[in-house]
Amino acid sequence: MDAIKSTEVKNYMPNAKVLSEKQAVVAQLKEKLKGAAAGVLVDYSGITVADDTELRRKMREEKVDYSVVKNTLVRFAIDDAGYSELDPLLHGTTSLAISHEDALAPARVVAEFADKLTDCFEIKGGFMDGKVISVDEIKALAKIPPLPILRAQVLGTMLAPISSLACVLKAIAEKNGAPAEEPEAAPAE
Repeated sequence: MDAIKSTEVKNYMPNAKVLSEKQAVVAQLKEKLKGAAAGVLVDYSGITVADDTELRRKMREEKVDYSVVKNTLVRFAIDDAGYSELDPLLHGTTSLAISHEDALAPARVVAEFADKLTDCFEIKGGFMDGKVISVDEIKALAKIPPLPILRAQVLGTMLAPISSLACVLKAIAEKNGAPAEEPEAAPAE
């Protein structure tokens, strides 16, 4: 009986190699989290292979690091990174989308897929600029256009009055500065 118990205990205790691998994963996750502009935790249970492939392709296009993570390992990493408020969200299947460049990219991509795959893809929560953010905040951030589009919109708004003025000046120049002709008077009877 004692031999069975000691065997059972051995099977549950991680050996030094497994433990060091897990510690390396936690350290890697912690570095990703600390250097990230933003991140989103997702419950992906029930997603099809085709949808997952499309999601991962979109994440790569947006330069978002997306990976499936074990809850216990990510819990250690988020606690070390200062996001312990996310601990209650770490249950079930969990994936993590992190961006180091565009803080809105993870929210945009994840929200797009959450809207499309309502029954099998759910946003759990996230963080941005060192603060934990809610699902509603993530969805609101997802509606903000990407930075290049925002720049183009601002530039277009700034250039609109100048463009209108240029059109008016061009019309005046085409008439050689002559005043506009007055309509002919109707003949007197």
